[in-house]
Amino acid sequence: MLVPRFLTAMLFAVIISFSSISTASTATEPIELDQRPASESEWGYRPAPGSSSETNPPAFSWRPQKGIVSWQVEARQCDPDGGEKYLAENITFNVHCPARTLAPGKYVWRYRGVDKDGRKTEWSIERKFTIPADATKMPMPKRSELLVRIPKSHPRLFLRPEDLPRIKELAAGSMRSEFEKLENQCKSILKNPPPTKEPQKYPKGTVRLSEEWRKIWWGNRVYTVSALGNAATLGFVWQINGDEKCGQLAKKILLDCAKWDPKGSTGYRYNDEAGMPYAYHFSRTYTFIHDLLSEEERKTCRRVMKIRGDEMYHHLYPRHLWRPYASHSNRAWHFLGEVGIAFKDEIDGADDWIWFAANVFHNVYPVWSDSDGGWHEGMAYWSSYLTRFTLWADVMRASMGINAYQKPFFSNAGYYSMYLMPPGKQGGGFGDLTAHRKASHNVTLVSQFAGQSGNGHWQWYVEQLGGPGQMSGYIGFLRGALPNVQPTVPDDLPSSRVFRGIGQAYLNSNLKDAADGVQIVFKSSPFGTQSHGYEANNSFLLWAYGQRLLIRTGLRDVYGSKHHKEWMWSTRSVNNITVINDDEKGEAELGQARRTAVAKGQIVDFHTTPAIDVVVGEAGSAYSYTGYISKKPGPLNRFTRAIIFVKPDLVIVYDRLAATKESRFRYRLHAVNRFDAENQQAISLSVKDVGCKISILHPDGLELSQTDQYDPNPRPRVKLREWHLSADTTSPAEKMEFVTLIRPYRIDAKVAKPKDANLKSVDDGYVLTAKVPAGTVTALLPNNDGGSLRAEGLETDNRIAVRLCREDGSEVETVHAKMKME
Repeated sequence: MLVPRFLTAMLFAVIISFSSISTASTATEPIELDQRPASESEWGYRPAPGSSSETNPPAFSWRPQKGIVSWQVEARQCDPDGGEKYLAENITFNVHCPARTLAPGKYVWRYRGVDKDGRKTEWSIERKFTIPADATKMPMPKRSELLVRIPKSHPRLFLRPEDLPRIKELAAGSMRSEFEKLENQCKSILKNPPPTKEPQKYPKGTVRLSEEWRKIWWGNRVYTVSALGNAATLGFVWQINGDEKCGQLAKKILLDCAKWDPKGSTGYRYNDEAGMPYAYHFSRTYTFIHDLLSEEERKTCRRVMKIRGDEMYHHLYPRHLWRPYASHSNRAWHFLGEVGIAFKDEIDGADDWIWFAANVFHNVYPVWSDSDGGWHEGMAYWSSYLTRFTLWADVMRASMGINAYQKPFFSNAGYYSMYLMPPGKQGGGFGDLTAHRKASHNVTLVSQFAGQSGNGHWQWYVEQLGGPGQMSGYIGFLRGALPNVQPTVPDDLPSSRVFRGIGQAYLNSNLKDAADGVQIVFKSSPFGTQSHGYEANNSFLLWAYGQRLLIRTGLRDVYGSKHHKEWMWSTRSVNNITVINDDEKGEAELGQARRTAVAKGQIVDFHTTPAIDVVVGEAGSAYSYTGYISKKPGPLNRFTRAIIFVKPDLVIVYDRLAATKESRFRYRLHAVNRFDAENQQAISLSVKDVGCKISILHPDGLELSQTDQYDPNPRPRVKLREWHLSADTTSPAEKMEFVTLIRPYRIDAKVAKPKDANLKSVDDGYVLTAKVPAGTVTALLPNNDGGSLRAEGLETDNRIAVRLCREDGSEVETVHAKMKME
């Protein structure tokens, strides 16, 4: 049947009308905003409620959301008369740092999202924060301003075209000897050029983490650095002195490496340890010899780096802006920034890479610490990652006019090394690859920090270690002579310090000479056991007079190996306590959840005086029945550990544990050499000319055993063995306290015997008295949060109380410390 034409027209009009109504309705309906709380592995909403921003303006961060193409952020001052108001729109990322400072005061902030059709979410909840008057002024340039700062011509990394006349003058004049070292290095490269054949991929059937895999994995990194790192050096020298041989060899290496499959053996996702140095060394070489390349050769380089840059960017963004706690990503982002700068206006997307890197720096860096300057992943990774970051700081200063060292973190970064590794110290505390690290290994990085900050303490530190150090190669040459900083002996500093951001305390009797001092390192971390800072919370380490006494154990044969995961990530590998559950299946030894942000600890209290230090940590919630993350509550409701250090002669370790059911407990200690364990109150060990006497005064009846085997042992090529002492309770109990005395000493010195200490159990706790060379120590150790203790003229409620008196009875020092967060 034919429909009349006028009816067809009416029907079409009705359809259009309904469509318009539907579209209008959709456009006005708000989108639901995802405001779920951040998890431990997420960066979180910042500024956090109730926080005080250390920078002005603050860096804003919120949860990303699928379907949102831009964001709006609003901040307004809590002022009844109006005050400062700030609104930013068309924000691409889920982070934002304003381009101007805000008036100091109290604020609230909120955000909302916009989708591709222009629909907006509701505003988020408001969060209060404060900008203090003394906050560091560090606005972030707008995207357009930031990008226009980068030179149009080359070179762009580490130096600008307009810097060349000055640098050439230095190379021919006052820094001639330094430049000659670079020229001699180039002569060696010209004489023996690095191979440039593309390295092999893993053969079919290669088992990940196997010895064959490890050899290729790391070998390809070394091979790539040799090729392109040398090319960058040649290119830089050509840029300064015009040596055609250097320039041509740099060009040959660059173009040979450009033939490598960008997603092959050196691809970022295939092997990032090879892919990352490829990216930044290639980019540096390219910008140094840009004028030597033909347009076709430049196109070849651009094609390769477009693929490599996109691969890095798509891996990092948007994930890293909300979930930044991945170790390698925390160097990859600024390597990508270098690629973007080198290829700006030459590769589509390079501007995005630069803007992303700049946003990471201003909004999501550093991730492994707060402004107190510590580093959760440990001293080896602190040195490695921050050394690399200083190169990005050089690039930002030269290319974008940004001074990275204004960040509050860098005003404290050198103290981490100074307190953890005083001059002469061997052993870098907790974290991967630290056991045999020396304080002298930190000289180059701390020299850079001292030179940038003018901090006299850090300058004194590097001078005690042989004098300021500079990076080698063209980076060292460009940095030139370090600024002349006047050293300051740290007599005005306390000898001990807590780094709350990473949950670690370093208790030193002597900050100026590790060979003449005793040190305790303690960890109870808000970062948990994640990444390379995997050691269990409430662990401690003991050094004395230059020797490692009570230690963390194991040696990483390869990251993620059976020994690494099952021993080194385990609570069993450190000086700590495990829970023993006995059932029909046998004995189950339970520790903290391994390598996870969920297994958190907490520094409950810290006090330092010239005579006594006290640190208290809580780690009960970190324990797990499986060793991994679980929704099921763990075996402990409480594990509070207090370390009392009467400098330098006595360490008291007081532990309070509360289990979810009756359990036994295993007290674990570890050492380089075998323990001499006559009984639980007569344990000793010696390392060279240093000794240590250990008395576990409570509980009685512990069963002792020791072994020099790990469980499991490392691969056969690792010959290291260390000693592991276990002291087990024999009767199950829901609550348990341990009281341990440790006396480090030089073997040729007199040391108090176990009978010179007395522990008395009283209502609500224990009274401990112990002799030390300076007099008598009295410690009140509560075991009832609602109780109180009195003895020897000393009293306390639910806090620890420690007093040191001279032989004549006069008081030297009294310290109180809480055992529970209030």
